[in-house]
Amino acid sequence: MLSLPFVPAGRQPLYLQLYQYIRSEAEAGHLVSGEKLPSKRQLAKQLKLSVVTVEGAYSQLVAEGYLESRDRSGYYVLPVAVRPELAAQSPVPNVPPLQDGERHYRFDFATSGGDPSSFPFSTWAKLSREVLSSRDQALLSAAHPQGVPELREAIVRHLYQFRGIRVSPEQVIVGAGSEFLSTLLVQLLGNQGGYALEDPGYGKIARIFQANGARVCPIPLDGQGLRVDRLEESGARVVHITPSHHFPLGTVMPISRRIQLLEWAGQAPDRYIIEDDYDSEFRFSGRPIPALQGLDREGRVIYLNTFAKSLAPSLRIGYMVLPVPLLERYRKELLFYSSTVPSFEQYTLALFMERGHLDRHIARTRSRYQARYAALLRAAEDSGLSRMCSFSGGEAGLHLLMTVKSPRSQPELTRLAAEAGIRLYPLDTYYLCELSKDRFCTYVMGYGKMSEGDLQDVFKLLSTIWLF
Repeated sequence: MLSLPFVPAGRQPLYLQLYQYIRSEAEAGHLVSGEKLPSKRQLAKQLKLSVVTVEGAYSQLVAEGYLESRDRSGYYVLPVAVRPELAAQSPVPNVPPLQDGERHYRFDFATSGGDPSSFPFSTWAKLSREVLSSRDQALLSAAHPQGVPELREAIVRHLYQFRGIRVSPEQVIVGAGSEFLSTLLVQLLGNQGGYALEDPGYGKIARIFQANGARVCPIPLDGQGLRVDRLEESGARVVHITPSHHFPLGTVMPISRRIQLLEWAGQAPDRYIIEDDYDSEFRFSGRPIPALQGLDREGRVIYLNTFAKSLAPSLRIGYMVLPVPLLERYRKELLFYSSTVPSFEQYTLALFMERGHLDRHIARTRSRYQARYAALLRAAEDSGLSRMCSFSGGEAGLHLLMTVKSPRSQPELTRLAAEAGIRLYPLDTYYLCELSKDRFCTYVMGYGKMSEGDLQDVFKLLSTIWLF
């Protein structure tokens, strides 16, 4: 009787493991066409499995054409195209789990997102139930490719109230975060001519543009933001900027530089500015800086924003506002893409905005983050670390810069912090061009997820390991 050296492993159902084993043996040529296999009872006894398990595996193999069941005779191997490369392989490849190679940190100054404890869970849950009961049919239908009309209308009202932007809901496109929308923009604008990026800046955007075949042009900054003279020299056709609160330096682009950028865009027929307004809601002093899109009279600014900072990154809801000429091109060339945000989340967010919950939530969290910013500065002072550290760029947003003056090198300071369970992010890692890198020991400190107690503990630890 043919012996099958099958050894179960893993958490998959046994019948599935046995089916995969016999199939791979047939494909590797270890089972010859016409060869008779043990009966269900014989194989069950041999492998110490239940008859039902063996029957399940055999039935699937018969259905897929690997075996033939003959009345009162048994199961026979059918001819299969042999794949020699499988001869030395196991039926189920042993794929190692994805490793991020990162240690666990007690304190992490990442700039992504804010404090999860501030999310309005009870309000969101109540609105979710309302959407389920009132939108039952709409939730099962495909959403409009640009997003459900109710959400686009709510976004338009929000933009006018918070940013002074006057647009039509027809110009708004909702998508699964800025990364997806940036990919869509490269397809819309084309990958020729070069895409200019602030240097330092958000490195993931550079990788997205490059992955879509675009040439990336790093442009240095001065005290007013991206240098338009260097933008001209680069030959780029599209520029991505964060003018209201540069990431990560925190620079606010003045009106004179914004006008220069608009003039640059107007000098050629296919130049565009992508305005990433990623954290405009969180300005702690004075009125919000007007959006560049509001100054545009020639249809050259594409406005981009998400709800990652104001609500939660995991919602994966972003949006962009296209100038009318680009909207026509989008509808002609890219409207075939389905909406990438579930209707359920879109309707819930629309209700959340329409009833004023987003406005109140932003007001509460702005006060909370402003207090946290002050707590960070106070913790540095109390710990004595302010003698060797200076801070900048924290007048808005959820991060600031900390520059350290120390006889120790930046790698050594970063290593000491990591060994103490503190993850820091050197400003050097945000530069695209090696020659432009920061000459000082500067860190980008995202404090949105830190409690005031955490900040006290962090700076006490840092003062202990850096001052002594």
